[in-house]
This record gives sequence, C-alpha cells and structure tokens, in this order.
Amino acid sequence: QVQVVESGGGLVQAGGSLRLSCAASGSIFSINAMDWYRQAPGKQRELVAAITSGGITNYADSVKGRFTISRDNAKNTVYLQMNSLKPEDTAVYYCNANIATRGGEYDYWGQGTQVTVSS
Repeated sequence: QVQVVESGGGLVQAGGSLRLSCAASGSIFSINAMDWYRQAPGKQRELVAAITSGGITNYADSVKGRFTISRDNAKNTVYLQMNSLKPEDTAVYYCNANIATRGGEYDYWGQGTQVTVSS
C-alpha cells in the first residue's frame, strides 16, 4: 500500500508565508512527477506547481515568483514554499504523486490541507 500525506497548512495574514510538505510512504519502487493542486470553494481543482523526478519545475502563472516547489527524493517528500500569500490563495491544497509500485504506476492523492489567507 502507498500513502501520501500533506502537512503544513494553516491561517496566515496576507503577505505571509507557509511551507507545505507531502510525504509518500509504503511499497514504492520510484516516484515520478510530484504536484501540488488547490481547490477553492466553488471552483475547480487547479494545478499550482509540478516537479519531475529530475527537478524540472512548472508553475501556474498566478503563483510564479511567489511559490517554490522542491523535493527530497531520499525522503519521498515534496515541498511547496509559499511566500507573499494573497487572500485568493485560500484553498485546500492537495498533493499528487505518480508512483511506481509492484502493480504498476498510479497517481496517488493526499487528503488535502487547508490554507487560509486573511486580508
């Protein structure tokens, strides 16, 4: 079995920072891309940032220059450093990891962590 667990959400004032973490554990052969998504109330889930196993990153235009995605392959963990937060960043943030297991490659989602930015 594979588990993906996020942590690090919370309440912060506009202009503040938060760091999210997402750790994968279980019967893992390797992890390919690891991504962060978010979903605000009444809106569709959107891709925020992505990172390949080789460290190539991609960001949504709305977070470029403010958010940084990184990963520690030895710990099967991906991070999202969020700076200069805005009220419109308020959402539930989800981690997604494409993981190779004995049975094949699958996308695994975490349970989500709430980020609330007050104005």
